[in-house]
Amino acid sequence: MEENKEELEVSEEEISVEGNDTVKISNEAVATYAGIAVSEVSGVYGMAGGFAGITEALSGKKNLAKGIRVDVGEKEAKIDVNIIVEYGARIPEVAFEIQSRVKKSVENMTGLKVLEVNVHVQGVHAVSENKKQEDEEEPNEE
Repeated sequence: MEENKEELEVSEEEISVEGNDTVKISNEAVATYAGIAVSEVSGVYGMAGGFAGITEALSGKKNLAKGIRVDVGEKEAKIDVNIIVEYGARIPEVAFEIQSRVKKSVENMTGLKVLEVNVHVQGVHAVSENKKQEDEEEPNEE
C-alpha cells in the first residue's frame, strides 16, 4: 500500500536555468508527459495502477499519470511504467516502443535526461468470445 502512495506524491525538483533562475517540474508533470506517450503506443490496452485507478473512477477524470512512477533528480529522471498489453501484441516490441517514445517525449518537453524507462507488464487483456461476436455483428448492422 505504501508503494501506491509514492505514485501520488507530488514533489518538485529544481532545474537551474541561467544564474539564479530555476524551473520546478513536479513528478506528476513528468508522469503525465510519459502517460501521453504510452497512450500513443499500439498494443497497450491500458495502464495498471492500484490506488490511482480508484481515484480515477471516483472523480470521473482520466488520470494520464496512472501506472507511472517517476523519480526526478537534479537534471535526470527514472521512469517506471506499468501496463496491460492487448492479446496478440508482441511484448518486446511494445516495450521498446514505450521506452523510445517516453524517453523522447520527456526529454523534449522537460529538458531532463531520462536515464531509465522500465516497462512492467502487469497483465494481458484477452477479448472474450462474446465480445468478439458483438464487435463483428455491429459493423454489419450499420
